[in-house]
Amino acid sequence: MNKKESSSAKQCLQDMERRRFLGGLALSAGAGVIASLGVSGLSHATQSPVSNRVLVTTPTGNIGHQVLENILSSGFPIRVIDRDPSRIPSSIKGQIEVVQGSHSDPAVVDEAFKDTDTVFWLCPPDPQAESVMAAYVNFTRPACEAIIRHGVRRVVSISALGRGTPQARNAGHVTASLAMDDLIANTGVHFRALTMSSFMNNIARQATSISKQGVFFLPMDGDRKFPTVASRDIASVASGLLLDRTWSGRSEVPVLGPEDLSYNDMAKIMSDVLGKPVRYQQVSLDTFKAGFVQRGMSEAMAQATSDMYQAKNEGLDNAVQRTPDNTTPTTFRQWCEEELRPVILQH
Repeated sequence: MNKKESSSAKQCLQDMERRRFLGGLALSAGAGVIASLGVSGLSHATQSPVSNRVLVTTPTGNIGHQVLENILSSGFPIRVIDRDPSRIPSSIKGQIEVVQGSHSDPAVVDEAFKDTDTVFWLCPPDPQAESVMAAYVNFTRPACEAIIRHGVRRVVSISALGRGTPQARNAGHVTASLAMDDLIANTGVHFRALTMSSFMNNIARQATSISKQGVFFLPMDGDRKFPTVASRDIASVASGLLLDRTWSGRSEVPVLGPEDLSYNDMAKIMSDVLGKPVRYQQVSLDTFKAGFVQRGMSEAMAQATSDMYQAKNEGLDNAVQRTPDNTTPTTFRQWCEEELRPVILQH
């Protein structure tokens, strides 16, 4: 972790306990969903002596690999869960313990959570899931059982903005993510849910269109401003929490990037950085959903993605007030210069 990132994570940690507690994260949409799932308040197991081990899920993912790199030099023992350990760089393998498999597998999480103090939890995308709740909540159930069984002390998860808003009741991935948070919090573990709006890095998925046509597409109003954050900043905040053993309780930690931008704002910045015209084009929700189905996504997950963007277009991500505590340093311009431009040059 570089000095700038470390300072940002430290500041976030120092102010963590001043953030609002969520009372077990049982507010608004999440409360209704979790009640409908029949989850009664689970009692966290009596703590048995455990090591200071950190467990990282998705260690080769966009955020997970940066978290892993950040904490490697911490001196803490590190364990990861990965379906395909061959993707882990050989330079790292000798410094960590690897449990092979999916972190939705009861046997895998039972092995991985043993003698573990703190877990970094990220639910990976499942485009073919039968429902969005299956993709998030059902996926996480075995981990929650393992948290209780092994007395895991802390969990840091990747989640979404929107709790307490009217839109969160039918926001697809966001609604399911909040229900997942409730499930984890209900184990009694000390819990921090990092909540974000949009990742800057998602723009790179449209690199071909930006390079060849000078346009990118989404179903949101081009002038609606919302927080957008770089994955490196998310990883920095997560890493700080994973290595700090003083925090307790359950709360959300908004991670908002440095400023609110619209997609039209982003197009102007991309045009400047890339030295070519780039524009944003809004598409209909039906067209957006149909594109995902054509590319192999299940009907349920395509609908969940459409519902999420409709909720975002109605203000889902605009409820949290920006403060110095939840503002992170990487600007969209900086991200374009350092990450998007090299990708575009490859097209």
